[in-house]
Amino acid sequence: MPQILQTESQDSLLKEKQNAPRKRSFGWALIAGPKPKHRPPPSSAAATQADPAKARLEKWKALQTRAKKTPATNLKEVYAERRRQMMDPASTSKLQRKKAEAEFKLAKAEASEAGEDFERKRAWDWTVEESERWDRRTEKKQCHVQDVAFQDYSQTARKMYKRQMRELKPDLEAYVAEKAKLLKEGGVVETEDGELVVVDLDGEFYADADSLGFVDDRPKKEAVDRLVADLRKAEDARMSRKRGGEDDDVTNINDKNKQFNQKLQRAYGKYTKEIRDSFERGTMV
Repeated sequence: MPQILQTESQDSLLKEKQNAPRKRSFGWALIAGPKPKHRPPPSSAAATQADPAKARLEKWKALQTRAKKTPATNLKEVYAERRRQMMDPASTSKLQRKKAEAEFKLAKAEASEAGEDFERKRAWDWTVEESERWDRRTEKKQCHVQDVAFQDYSQTARKMYKRQMRELKPDLEAYVAEKAKLLKEGGVVETEDGELVVVDLDGEFYADADSLGFVDDRPKKEAVDRLVADLRKAEDARMSRKRGGEDDDVTNINDKNKQFNQKLQRAYGKYTKEIRDSFERGTMV
């Protein structure tokens, strides 16, 4: 009898559990009720946080692209710089000059073979003014080449004076104004030839051995600055010649020998470079 009652009670408990609402479990928590169908939209704060992250991602991608392009660009620049270093301007000018000389000799040879006067034929391409201007230029250049070498101190002073005169820029307007001002109250003097000339009475403009007008003369600031600049330029040139090549090897006994060695270096330096390098390394046999 007791076993029958216990079985009935168990059946009733089982029916109650089946009729009761179901509960869903996720891990250790029990959530009752149905799952919501739609999630709430993200807040503005979340959108604000996403914008900087997106900007950083784009910046990182741009840096990656730049890092990939930089080595190729650097390599191109290195090759271009190498080509520029290999192209010596002096050698290029020398090749162009040799090419022009070869073309001139070829044209002269062709004219000789044809029985023509080469100089006359070449003169047809120039006007009289251009020919005279070219002759003056050639003569001036030849005189300059002959005048480069040291002859005596008088010639050196003459060249320095000519250089200073080329660089001098006189103020003609100020000269005319000063002359008119000083001669305004001047006197009329009769020369030995009977010519009447207006001169200043105190000798400030037309000075002679007895004139003292230069005592009160004060040069302008621009003239003083020009004089100082010229003196500094001469001093810098002198010091640069004195300091030139302090770290270089001493291969001369005086300035004349130094110039001769420089000429040899320009002419034969590219042929003797390997020998000199071997001497410096100590591997010369």
